[in-house]
Amino acid sequence: MHIPKKGLRALGIAESYAGREHSTLAGIVMRKDLIIDGCAVSRVTVGGMDATDGVLAIVHALDRRDINMILLSGCVIAFFNIIDPGRVHDRTGLPVICVTYEESAGLEGDICHHFPGDTARLDAYRHLGKRTPHILPDGQKMYLRSWGLDPADAGRLCTSFTCEGKIPEPLRVARLTARAIHSFIT
Repeated sequence: MHIPKKGLRALGIAESYAGREHSTLAGIVMRKDLIIDGCAVSRVTVGGMDATDGVLAIVHALDRRDINMILLSGCVIAFFNIIDPGRVHDRTGLPVICVTYEESAGLEGDICHHFPGDTARLDAYRHLGKRTPHILPDGQKMYLRSWGLDPADAGRLCTSFTCEGKIPEPLRVARLTARAIHSFIT
């Protein structure tokens, strides 16, 4: 991947979850020069294990050959519905970067509390691996996990898509879109 390329396209996927049965996922295709040129949505079950399928549904609905990478706003969404970014990478052939924004001791205890005996969910969480801190030029910190791309390149890409604050633009716009759609359909 040629990181400096202006026309590089990221698919940013974020959710809107308000404690209901389903969570809305929105995917925004954005060029590195911040032009939006695609959008798709899906939904996943709150507390389910279908988040990976929801992400893949967005990729398939877009049916684009020009997307260069996928950005995820977190790997654990919709009340512990865990995305498998490795599977997304394998199925799409695209690098996947999962972005979070807060330091955390982890979610194992919460998963065990809310889903006692659910070893598949706990294994899926453990399989995500460690997060790598990335400092933006303005000093703000984000935490990254990446598949199909080394952590340094993942950090450079996130920096190049972040205009202000610490949320990359494709994820910020995807989150706004998911909220608007979710509030409209519920």
